[in-house]
Amino acid sequence: MLAQALASLLPPPQSEEIIEITKIYSAAGLLNLHPFIAWRPFRSPHQTASSAAIIGGGQHPRPGEVSLAHRGVLFLDELPEFRRDLLEALRQPLESGEITVSRIKGNLIYPARFMLVAAMNPCPCGYYGDPEKECRCSAYEVFRYQKKISGPLLDRIDIQINVPRTNFDNLTGVRPATGRSQREAVKRARAIQQKRFGKNNVEAITNAELSSKDCDKLINLTKEADKLLKEIFEKSLLSSRGYYRLLKTARTIGDLDESEEVLPQHIAEAFQLRLREK
Repeated sequence: MLAQALASLLPPPQSEEIIEITKIYSAAGLLNLHPFIAWRPFRSPHQTASSAAIIGGGQHPRPGEVSLAHRGVLFLDELPEFRRDLLEALRQPLESGEITVSRIKGNLIYPARFMLVAAMNPCPCGYYGDPEKECRCSAYEVFRYQKKISGPLLDRIDIQINVPRTNFDNLTGVRPATGRSQREAVKRARAIQQKRFGKNNVEAITNAELSSKDCDKLINLTKEADKLLKEIFEKSLLSSRGYYRLLKTARTIGDLDESEEVLPQHIAEAFQLRLREK
């Protein structure tokens, strides 16, 4: 539900994005009754999907789910249930925004710049850490289940949060409709980013696409924020990739606050969102 809600919060694709998405769906033979794709894709493949279905390829090579989710959302439910080789294959597109399919006759490169959303239980029975229901799994079973997700893949996931089991009142009570205001905030943040990229001749659509060189050029930190970032890097032993991903997340939080500079609270929030509770 949260993953589908996320897709609805994203602004409509721009004309260049519509062309990119439509080309992919045309190559996959999925245009059907639509002459073009004017919405952001939401793809949710099953855990039993083959490598060709997820990554792309086959006897007659065609785009996989990672490309069909281009400029949209790729949702992987029950992440540890996917094959290990499929999960590790996601590392390339998450880093470069494209996927290479190698065949005897040559290599095919498909665009694959998607927003990955994944969900998993904390353990096989699903109740590890639950304050009310006791977990039936042994410590080894919990460890083995969680270790199915490799460190390099986790390092490429910017936001890692626990979603606790909700109660009956939250499910049945009247909730305020906040989707429109959140959608507008995202739209304003995207406009701020586009203005910043245009001023500096940077070919990017979102902060997530910035290279390390672009980050150093475009992301302005206050002295206090720079000091906090240095302290976090030294004490938490972030990787170089993790450092720049944290920086881009903080810049996005700053854009949502409509702040020209990245402030200490933006760094702190980005780091907190990156920490996964054990």
